[in-house]
Amino acid sequence: MDSILASSTSTLESVKHFINVACEPHWFMIISVAAFFIFLIGYRFWTKPAVAATIAALVTLFFLASCLDDNFNKIVTKADNVPIVIMMVSVAFLLWLAFRQAAINDERMEKGEPLLEAGADDKVLVWPDLVYSELIALVLCTALLIVWAIVLRAPLEQPANPNVAPNPAKAPWYFLGLQEMLVYFDPWLAGVVLPGLIVVGLIAIPYMDKNPRGNGYYTFKERKFAITSFLFGFIILWVVLIIFGTFLRGPNWNFFGPYEFWDHNRPAALLNTEFHDLFWVNLLGRPLPGHYLMRELPGIILLGGYFLLGPLIMKATVFRKLSRDIGFMRYSMLCVLMLFMLLMPIKMVLRWTLNLHYIVGITEWFLNV
Repeated sequence: MDSILASSTSTLESVKHFINVACEPHWFMIISVAAFFIFLIGYRFWTKPAVAATIAALVTLFFLASCLDDNFNKIVTKADNVPIVIMMVSVAFLLWLAFRQAAINDERMEKGEPLLEAGADDKVLVWPDLVYSELIALVLCTALLIVWAIVLRAPLEQPANPNVAPNPAKAPWYFLGLQEMLVYFDPWLAGVVLPGLIVVGLIAIPYMDKNPRGNGYYTFKERKFAITSFLFGFIILWVVLIIFGTFLRGPNWNFFGPYEFWDHNRPAALLNTEFHDLFWVNLLGRPLPGHYLMRELPGIILLGGYFLLGPLIMKATVFRKLSRDIGFMRYSMLCVLMLFMLLMPIKMVLRWTLNLHYIVGITEWFLNV
């Protein structure tokens, strides 16, 4: 009996260790991107009610079983983190709802049948229909907030003390994505340029992609590029970063697995590796050039090639048809926005794997990328 119990405990610890390793940032990002595209490719299968209900049941069972672990339980039941858990469930449900209707519509169009929205009369009277619905929603939300306030204690702490900073010091959940970006880019890039370009790019996608289909009804087959680009920016570059900051970032801003103890004594030192060091010192075995432009020339060439050759490569491969349909100017603007958006996960992976600090680091001009 003791041997069986010891074997079960060992197996359970092995599973926890495997999950902790899978939640290391580079693996977590790779798994998230892979799961994202697998979902998009097989959306007609994954969104079937029976399949979705089975997946939801397994995820719920896994979550409840994980709550038996003290470290996991402390993270997910913290008053500040409960809304993030609810947000993840809400995002998953709304994605399923939208893609389920898109899957049905795409199948109907292939069979020549009318869409779900065809002939639907969505007009209702403000009074009493809309007002009644809003009143019921207001009452339900008020009751939910009252129960929430009774069950969960407000996460109030001691009065702010400038001499004592919490460890880790985290921004509110809606700024955790920006706080995570500050690890990989200069503040002016992470806090102003990249968020602005991402928001503008997501807004501009419908204007870049002139495809008129999909207006007024759910579909994925007819708007694959626009939907994929928008969801990649929202899910991968925002929701995933919030998950990082909420559940995986611990003391000293170190990464911890979901079943790991948040050890405040874990070393926080991280050696920064600059691209000019990798090129001049490690690759060529030469000292760094004295002039900053010569020193950063390899990084400048690399970034220049990324932004100049990237559009040409995409035009010759995945965007061959799109570049013809939307024209040169639209395609050029679209590629610039897409490349800036893709620069974020690329820089993150380089930081996690090579400790790469900056590709171009011209501190004399405060130009660090």
